[in-house]
Amino acid sequence: MLDLFNHDLRLRADPSRVVVRPFHIAWQSNGSGPSRSERLVANVLGMTPAEARHQLEVVLKDFEARHWQTRRVFMTRYDEIEGLLNLDGAQIGDEKRQLIGAYFCHEYSYAAAALMNPSAVPHYDQSGMPRGSLRILVSLRAVGEGHISSVAFREGIITDANELTLAPEPPFATAADAREEEEDHMPEGPVTVFRHRDSTLSGTVIFPITKAQSNGLEDLRICHFFHDDGTEEWIGTYTAYNGSQIQSELMRTRDWRSFDLVPMTGSAARNKGMALFPRKVGGKYMMLGRQDGENIFLHTSDSLTDWEGGELLMKPQYPWELVQMGNCGPPIEIDEGWLVLTHGVGAMRKYSIGAALLDKHDPSKVLARSREPLLAAADQDREGYVPNVVYTCGAIRHGDKLFIPYGVADSSVAFAFVPIRSILDQMG
Repeated sequence: MLDLFNHDLRLRADPSRVVVRPFHIAWQSNGSGPSRSERLVANVLGMTPAEARHQLEVVLKDFEARHWQTRRVFMTRYDEIEGLLNLDGAQIGDEKRQLIGAYFCHEYSYAAAALMNPSAVPHYDQSGMPRGSLRILVSLRAVGEGHISSVAFREGIITDANELTLAPEPPFATAADAREEEEDHMPEGPVTVFRHRDSTLSGTVIFPITKAQSNGLEDLRICHFFHDDGTEEWIGTYTAYNGSQIQSELMRTRDWRSFDLVPMTGSAARNKGMALFPRKVGGKYMMLGRQDGENIFLHTSDSLTDWEGGELLMKPQYPWELVQMGNCGPPIEIDEGWLVLTHGVGAMRKYSIGAALLDKHDPSKVLARSREPLLAAADQDREGYVPNVVYTCGAIRHGDKLFIPYGVADSSVAFAFVPIRSILDQMG
């Protein structure tokens, strides 16, 4: 029987977690008159100093305690508006500039609807960790108003005694921003976003930036990647969704301060659920994918960003995965080979998490597969936004165990510790 320890901690959707986002109002006039934005700014500029001060005080009373450095946020937003509308800030007092900024902002509850599909990697800073402890970084798919998905993070520590402690969320969350983002249209192609200099990762949210991402950044699968030249990078694959089409993209960072969001090209990248091996194998980059929506494929490439074709690696075999199967995150290197967590969908669209073992030198060879699920939706885990779903986008090896964060019913996030030996013993 599988030796699995489920931690008591659960993370759940929280509508009180809000960030200030730009509020976009029409910039172009429909005729010869001024645009809505120009009329709005003109109304503020037409206020007396006392009236502007009063209106700003009303706004700050409502929102200053809910957000970090609210006045600075408003002023930063004003600076963006000034450039777009060719305003002369030297002729406008601080209070009116802040008030203009406030009119072009709004609150967004980024995790009001759901919190799900986590992945985890070792934290970039392991200083001060006692023996048997590992600092970790968990990514989360947060779903807010309009069913828009963004990426949130939590930092924490795990131990070899199945202990988990997450760093407290800061009272204020901040959005990572693209410094050269244009206001009147969404950019296309690669874009870089930056964490605010005073924001922790646990308080940082990455929102859709480009047109391809406009309806969400979904299911980030992070791995700690080791290049041939000895350098390290954290690379995550995710699905960009624009409301009608999907494409796979990469999130790349070396310092967790700036994040490159890079579209992938090639036929394989037109599908979701791709997961990168954490190093080259046989001189090639490798990915797992689900190109036909049913089976797991293996892809090889000379480039991190261009992925074609692929060969069938695994197809549904056991009753709990007969509807479809896919990967549950990047392969994990162990002495015996590459350990891959899989997801399977069975009768009544019930999701389960299983595992497979691939040959270390030739991952196209499947050495073993779990005959029974490691985790499956059961009892209280059935209920939620999408019933009967358990799903992870990536686990961590810590000593002789796997630490598995996993989504429950697309509504909450749970955590499990499983001895690797116990997983291997379950395989046939």
